[in-house]
Amino acid sequence: MKEKYIKKFVEKQDELKKLVYLQNTFLVEEIKLVAGVDLAYWVKDKKEYGTCSIVVIDYNTKEIVEQVDYFDEITVPYISGFLAFRELPLILKTVKKLKTKPDIYMFDGNGYLHYRHMGIATHASFYLNKPTIGIAKSYLKIENVDFIMPENLKGAHTDIVINNDVYGRCLRTRENVKPIFVSCGNWIDLDTATELTLHFIEKDSRLPIITRYADLATHQSRKRVLGDK
Repeated sequence: MKEKYIKKFVEKQDELKKLVYLQNTFLVEEIKLVAGVDLAYWVKDKKEYGTCSIVVIDYNTKEIVEQVDYFDEITVPYISGFLAFRELPLILKTVKKLKTKPDIYMFDGNGYLHYRHMGIATHASFYLNKPTIGIAKSYLKIENVDFIMPENLKGAHTDIVINNDVYGRCLRTRENVKPIFVSCGNWIDLDTATELTLHFIEKDSRLPIITRYADLATHQSRKRVLGDK
């Protein structure tokens, strides 16, 4: 059953991959609003459901200016390397609920750091028409290449290079915490993606608040839908 999806998915990824542009199409000083995006899943009555939360934050004050959620049944099966096809329908329906217009989207997930450079942050960029960044909590190992652990200093990083191509960056956001994995989504360079990630790091988490808030929001949304106390 999954085979019928894979051929179509690969063709779409290969089509979009040719259009990826890893350079800034904006000025950092003009950024006003940044959106964090995350999803959560659950199974009920043998059906799978997902909820997407988007939290929009003021870039300068770091205050939340908007939060929206959307949940629905998931009809696309899980296939490694093609997660974006499951997530994108929920994301786009959630975006439609936004009243604000984010300048940049940051995803709890990968972007260019992907088998075919088409993680959710990159894939979604073509539908959002905005620069995107991928922030992953764990490492997606590609072609048996391990990451190099950065120094135990805030801002220390090592690049993830596979076949002379920089896929992403292993970034230490604070001392004495595990690193995270930053990758470009689209229309942004890796140094700027790193700069924006560090901008949203607070003292109580290794994750940028933008994706951390989105992650917390998905759990709250799932509880509301399921009626959990």
